[in-house]
Amino acid sequence: MATQVPVFFGKEWAEDVRLAVEAGPSEQVLAGKLPTYWDWIASARAEYGASWALGCRDLPAELGGGPSYLVLEWEDGHCVRSRIVGPDDPLEATYVFGADYAVWRELLAGEDPGRIVMYRRLRLEEGNVVTFFRGIYFFVEAVAAATRVPAALPDA
Repeated sequence: MATQVPVFFGKEWAEDVRLAVEAGPSEQVLAGKLPTYWDWIASARAEYGASWALGCRDLPAELGGGPSYLVLEWEDGHCVRSRIVGPDDPLEATYVFGADYAVWRELLAGEDPGRIVMYRRLRLEEGNVVTFFRGIYFFVEAVAAATRVPAALPDA
């Protein structure tokens, strides 16, 4: 039985992302980096409590138009809620990020999230930059988990 791939920036995709981020990396992903790196991630995550709005500035009209945001809320180290915020909805998050649809396509195709963040293609637009960057690798690994979630994308 074939299952339908959720639509990018749709409600089902947002929940699948939350579940993937909450679950953390697979054994295969864990094996790709030193255990001390993952120990640092676990420590950064342990009591984390903030929210991220991961934006797509130019979401295609077929997907509801942009800008739109995937909001992930963290409490005590757990990703407890996700939602999609459209262009006409109020946006509240500790940290707000923006990227173009083309960048999201690259991420979903396997581009390195660390490189995308480092080159400011997924850019922190609101929030305390110093506080945020204290947990940058945790954020990068969460974005990596999010972008491994399948999503149906229209061509753009």
